[in-house]
Amino acid sequence: QVQFVESGGGLVQPGGSLRLSCVASESDFSLYAMAWYRQTPGKQREWVAVITHGGSTNYEDSVAGRFTISRDNAKNTLYLQMYSLKPEDTAVYFCNSFPSGLLGDGWGQGTHVTVSS
Repeated sequence: QVQFVESGGGLVQPGGSLRLSCVASESDFSLYAMAWYRQTPGKQREWVAVITHGGSTNYEDSVAGRFTISRDNAKNTLYLQMYSLKPEDTAVYFCNSFPSGLLGDGWGQGTHVTVSS
């Protein structure tokens, strides 16, 4: 069962930046497309950025041009660089395979991002 450990969240003002990291315990990490997901209270978890095992990326419309997803397969680590943050980006951010569940049923604890003045 893979374990994901997300970090890097925090409180930031609108327009600010954060860099999230996710370390996966599974050595097959490099074989899978991976994604960052986010969830707000009362809403379903949604994907915001995807990166294939080969490095191709795709973004949800609301974050395109502001977020950059990347990966370091040697370190089993996924990153999300977030710029020009908006209050509506406030959420708990998680990483997982894309589609989710390909590395097991588990989710990490997530990392909280709060964008507020």
